[in-house]
Amino acid sequence: MLSFILSAKRLLVGIWKSFKRPQFLSLFTTLFFIILSGTMFYRGTEGWHWLDAMYFSVVSLIPTGVETGLYPTSDFSKIFTMIYLIVGTGVMFITLIILGRSIVDFSIEEEKKELAKKVLEINKADQ
Repeated sequence: MLSFILSAKRLLVGIWKSFKRPQFLSLFTTLFFIILSGTMFYRGTEGWHWLDAMYFSVVSLIPTGVETGLYPTSDFSKIFTMIYLIVGTGVMFITLIILGRSIVDFSIEEEKKELAKKVLEINKADQ
């Protein structure tokens, strides 16, 4: 449980630090509109509930292979999905890379702070 809490803290700090980067803010906004357009499309065309449409829109862009149980049924929906995935997967991937970089940077900063504290403690003990 402690590991989960520490990981969640790193994720939240990473997100916070990522939003300070103009490139991330632009990508996140683009990703938001891509997911919003997918959600609205599947809601209107396939008749899925809002949550199902948003779930499919998000999960299909994450490179995992999660089975959603939802499938586009019409030819128009299938063509939209192909274009949606080509455009959205790239944006999602770059967004996740920048977020991951921010999390790693935060972890490195924490380690440097801990090392600096230890050095100060050793110096105080030597004096």
